[in-house]
Amino acid sequence: MSPLAFLAPLGAVLIWSGNMTINQLTVGAIAPSSIAFLRWILALVMLTPLVAPAAWQHRATIRREWPKLAVLGLLGMGLWQGLAYMAAETTSATNMGILAAMVPLLTVLLSALILREPPSLGGVAGGALALVGVAILLGRGNPLSLLELTVARGDALMLVAATCYALYGVMLKRWPIELPPWVLLYGQVIFAVLILLPTYLLGPMTPVDSGNIGLILYAGIPASIITTFLWMLAIRRIGASQASIFINLMPLFSAIIAMFALGERIAFFHFLGGALILAGVVMAQTLTQPLAIAHRCVLGQEKNQ
Repeated sequence: MSPLAFLAPLGAVLIWSGNMTINQLTVGAIAPSSIAFLRWILALVMLTPLVAPAAWQHRATIRREWPKLAVLGLLGMGLWQGLAYMAAETTSATNMGILAAMVPLLTVLLSALILREPPSLGGVAGGALALVGVAILLGRGNPLSLLELTVARGDALMLVAATCYALYGVMLKRWPIELPPWVLLYGQVIFAVLILLPTYLLGPMTPVDSGNIGLILYAGIPASIITTFLWMLAIRRIGASQASIFINLMPLFSAIIAMFALGERIAFFHFLGGALILAGVVMAQTLTQPLAIAHRCVLGQEKNQ
């Protein structure tokens, strides 16, 4: 396979990682409810001339499937990024990148619960290992501090956000909506805008100015539209499983960008927690043998001995 095939997922993950720093820069410059709404309004305005004609052709399907599109818009666009903007107020871009990298693992675990997919050996073992990593990260190197409920609010919100995005991926698989990819995205964006509108109107409504327009543009175009295009291209060229492995690079990219752009310092617990989470995610993605089959294999080997 040509190395150029890997540029699409690499580019998408790099933009997502940069968005973790953008989340930090929004603190004090624009309210979370404002940028969460304005980014998708911008994306909607950009997509409408290109996708609206195709969406009109599929209006019957959209009308029939609108409740599913609304739920997907809420999970994948409203809660995922809206909670991330709120998390940025009380945690670092490095922590956000590490916790966001748990999405593939959470997807495996939620798939076992919701889609009734048999849990894999890697999913269980990797989940346990990643849980230790999360405890180290949330406890700032001291997992026992979690017993005192001293978890930073931002870290907790980012963990919820990652769970929402993992659930989004699972429901997207459970609900195979018969729409072209861009029309499917367009329908979700419309409902995301409608869902985020009340929180935007309730405020605080931050006015757009020279201090925050760049943040809105980055969130609305590269982090929303371009990444979607690159990710769909990656899945088409190398497959969903191989593409998802690139998400594991998000903690590294996020940390490097935060170091240069925000001056964040990387502590030992970042390396330890991040390494355990990364190892858990890799195990979940590579050791895909169903747990029951693995158990029978072990019993068979014992009998042969």
